[in-house]
Amino acid sequence: MRTIIILMLVMLAVPVMAAEGVALKAGDTIQTVLEGQKGKRVTVRLQGGEELTGKVVFVSKELVKLEELTKREFYDAVVEVSKVEAVIIRARDK
Repeated sequence: MRTIIILMLVMLAVPVMAAEGVALKAGDTIQTVLEGQKGKRVTVRLQGGEELTGKVVFVSKELVKLEELTKREFYDAVVEVSKVEAVIIRARDK
């Protein structure tokens, strides 16, 4: 029984350890992760598979605004939070 409990605790800790640079807590959503990245560069993967990389400057329940888009420096993007499948964050340097 004790081995099972230890194994379960290790399994729960693995996702947290894998994401050293991103502190997650129970109940987090795409919106709360994006809010925690304000002022930082992230890549968002949209439902259609397209990826946008830029600096997070605004997040609401419905929208996220990215500025200084990679390869589109003169453009900003406003994306529906519900259309974001993943937030890709640079967690560490080489």
